[in-house]
Amino acid sequence: MELPWMQQIGRPPERKRIPVVLTVQEVQAVLGLMAGTEALMAALLYGSGLRLREALGLRVKDVDFARNAIVVRSGKGDKDRVVMLPKSLLARLQAQLAHARAVWGQDRASGRSGVFLPHALERKYPRAGESWAWFWVFPSHKLSVDPQTGVERRHHLYEDRLNRELKKAVAQAGIAKHVSVHTLRHSFATHLLQAGTDIRTVQELLGHSDVSTTMIYTHVLKVAAGGTASPLDAPALPA
Repeated sequence: MELPWMQQIGRPPERKRIPVVLTVQEVQAVLGLMAGTEALMAALLYGSGLRLREALGLRVKDVDFARNAIVVRSGKGDKDRVVMLPKSLLARLQAQLAHARAVWGQDRASGRSGVFLPHALERKYPRAGESWAWFWVFPSHKLSVDPQTGVERRHHLYEDRLNRELKKAVAQAGIAKHVSVHTLRHSFATHLLQAGTDIRTVQELLGHSDVSTTMIYTHVLKVAAGGTASPLDAPALPA
């Protein structure tokens, strides 16, 4: 049905907000105050620029130790991309996979249902969800009921768990900024640009479809780099 008046209603303008960014020293302080799985996840978000859901949804098959790379499947906008796997996290991530394999082994021995598979793959490959390759890198400690199928199975870690531990560490570090898990991703992008990384490379690592989205981080750098001096700091003129 054609409704001409509908064409006159514009979309609300998208408001660009300057992201909260931690300094390198602040990131190091926060990560140093965290421990266990949460510390590894926070370091991975900062070291690879992953979104929280992308990190939680990592499968064993998508961690490539040979190439020091992580394949992000069906990220925002249902896009795949490849990000770096920080070499400093190799040993900790291998230890996490050893723990995950033990959990996977217990589930197989108990005859539990396999993990959830995306894009109707479960119908095409009914046993794939039981394989080690498709298991979660960060499995939950408890089983839960899949709301779509009613099947009791193991999901990945709960989203709020990392956010709680991160906020505790930020408070202990005495950082007076509104920090969330996504702040680690903002800091990743800003610190790469600050180190001279090409903005197109940063765009690909973040999975942005438009470079203008990535450009928001350059606004943080313009002021932080001190490119424009304040008039208050100008040398006094001779009388």
